[in-house]
Amino acid sequence: MIKCNANRLQKLIDLFSLFGKTDNNGVTRLSLSAEDIAARKKFQTLCEEIGMTVTYDDMGTMYATLPGKQNLPPIVIGSHLDSVVKGGRFDGVLGVLTALETVYTIKEEKIELDNPITIVNFTNEEGARFEPSLMASGVLSGKFDKAKMISSTDKNGISFAQALNESGFEGSEENRLKEASAYIELHIEQGPVLERRNLDIGVVVGVLGMVCYEISVYGESNHAGTTPINMRKDPMFTTANMIADMQKQLQRLDPDLVYTIGRINAYPNIHTVIPSEVSFTLEARHQDPEVIAEVSRIVERLPKNSNGCSIKSTLLWDRDTVDFNEEVINALEYTCKELGYKENRMYSGAGHDAQFIASYIPTAMIFVPSINGYSHREDELTSYEDCAKGANVLLNTVLTICREKVR
Repeated sequence: MIKCNANRLQKLIDLFSLFGKTDNNGVTRLSLSAEDIAARKKFQTLCEEIGMTVTYDDMGTMYATLPGKQNLPPIVIGSHLDSVVKGGRFDGVLGVLTALETVYTIKEEKIELDNPITIVNFTNEEGARFEPSLMASGVLSGKFDKAKMISSTDKNGISFAQALNESGFEGSEENRLKEASAYIELHIEQGPVLERRNLDIGVVVGVLGMVCYEISVYGESNHAGTTPINMRKDPMFTTANMIADMQKQLQRLDPDLVYTIGRINAYPNIHTVIPSEVSFTLEARHQDPEVIAEVSRIVERLPKNSNGCSIKSTLLWDRDTVDFNEEVINALEYTCKELGYKENRMYSGAGHDAQFIASYIPTAMIFVPSINGYSHREDELTSYEDCAKGANVLLNTVLTICREKVR
């Protein structure tokens, strides 16, 4: 097994952390912002310096390709360079930089591969500037309508189409990723499991299915001091009771089910006024579609009326569990064992571009540990040693797949 250059990878990570660096050592690098454009330009320069050809597609996704000896579909590796507001230095970008380090090592070791190697930087993975997230990979996979996506606007009213046009990274639809021998995306776990279990690598076998509802409770607004409790139609207390009851039901379903009430709003949201309406979101994620279906049944069984209040639930979105390609998963697992790394198969609770690309290209993911499980925050941290281990798995899995394809 060949090892990547850990010091060089660390310098790459430190270099790209400067693009959009925040006061607390995080990054704000929103898609197609000045900071993102600067990072893209640096990435392109580094790729071209080692003989890679860089192209862009019509959504601004970047493809840096090292030619192979044969006219074969490429092995694609990478992730995204954009971040959330005040995000971390590793989320997304680590997948691009470990891919770059993989190519550096292949060149340095004078390894000639039959397959081309393509590093991809997907545009607007985070959706922090232009909604939704996974925008470019969604268009590539046919999950999203391009016309609708490019009309998405940021908080200043700038459309994705305008920002892309002005960025200099708008390319041709002909350059889209259409086929590949495999797609492998390295990412920080963004959760605490690997660290808690003292594991080096997560071999990601898929992305959890999920469902998200908005539940609204309508009551009657009135003065908080003059309306007796027994004469109120108070949606806040009704909501509190509902949430407590739903939690009890959800806890009984499956220990691996994760569920979140992430947003709650009261109207008119004044401390001296009984609210007229309270709304909240319930999101749940699990690999088994039947468990997700049972969550939906719990929501559907909510009463239409309670304590004088009316109740309405609306499905905001859902997605099926995505299972990755077994051959690519096996190649990752084999590589971990050969390198002597402690690994474990796991599902991703978070969404990634890989979940869309998996619909038409053999796909799997590599997770490296997140210290304290932190992500999407400035103190997000993965040790440089763990980053290097992930890069070693990526590199040697690419080499394994190349060997398998020409046997």
